[in-house]
Amino acid sequence: MRQAQGGRQELLRQVTRACILGCAGTSLTAEEIAFFKDARPWGFILFKRNIDSPDQVRALTEALRATVGGTDAPVLVDQEGGRVQRLGPPHWPAWPPARAFAGVPGDGGEDAEMARLGARLIAHDLAGVGIDVACLPVLDVPAAGGHEIIGDRAYAGDPAAVARLGRAAAEGLMAGGVLPVIKHIPGHGRAGADSHLTLPVVDATLRELETSDFAPFRALADMPMAMTAHVVYAAIDDGRPATTSPVVIEQVIRGLIGFDGLLISDDLSMRALSGGVTDRARAALAAGCDVVLHCNGDMDEMREVAAGTQPLGGRAESRAADALLRIAGGADVFDAEAGRARMTAALAGRRAA
Repeated sequence: MRQAQGGRQELLRQVTRACILGCAGTSLTAEEIAFFKDARPWGFILFKRNIDSPDQVRALTEALRATVGGTDAPVLVDQEGGRVQRLGPPHWPAWPPARAFAGVPGDGGEDAEMARLGARLIAHDLAGVGIDVACLPVLDVPAAGGHEIIGDRAYAGDPAAVARLGRAAAEGLMAGGVLPVIKHIPGHGRAGADSHLTLPVVDATLRELETSDFAPFRALADMPMAMTAHVVYAAIDDGRPATTSPVVIEQVIRGLIGFDGLLISDDLSMRALSGGVTDRARAALAAGCDVVLHCNGDMDEMREVAAGTQPLGGRAESRAADALLRIAGGADVFDAEAGRARMTAALAGRRAA
């Protein structure tokens, strides 16, 4: 384990920009190193294009942190399992999607126990290569007519079950020294389109949203980080998606839901958002996001993101500090081999039931 406590404290003393950025390949180019040293992003995110082997990923996370002074800057990854898994075979297991944990045989909370174990195993994999933030659990509640982009990434179709299994997964990550990011706040399950490609508009009433879509996020409002949805909720703000809507962020995310942790935008390069990347970054921060996320590693776009962001400060800085210190103590004692065996047996029992 890295010496997390000292590294986190050092990071908090340094000026960092309110953005999380990606990189193009499996190692950093000279141009990327120079850019990151100048831009000083708060954190980094990895995708499948950045993944080859454990030794390579470990070297890449170390190199990324070195560009911002060798501190323990957070490194994120989407590692939900199923369709959304950046680290996979042959070096890492193919983890099941969230929906696989619903209906694990037993009537004593075995499904939540397995959701927690699954996330603890993911944390074990990530921590071993220097990744300390996982963009899960997905707390979206699928609804009739919702786009399949969520589908089995959701734990269940019932808000209470989503909250229960999502909390178990978040706790499993944190037990392994990895921070969870709840997503996509305040809810993507009702959206009829894929926000990677176009802007979804949800016409449900506020009452419908409160009782279903918002409920799992309200139940996990104590989590350290959340990622926004690029979705318009017409009953609240019919002109702007949640990511760039001060109304949705103030009245719903901070208000009705009560989330006071670090709010991260979803990827600024997604087609749901309009305008140039600089304008998108400025709009998200002006609306109330604490940090913006840009994922594709395109250098020209990353320069535009940097132009649209500022040093992390004020309430956003304190939220970032609070989040990082949640994992300063490292992981608990864990037998990964035994955990994988239990997971395999439990999921086999589900298929046989």
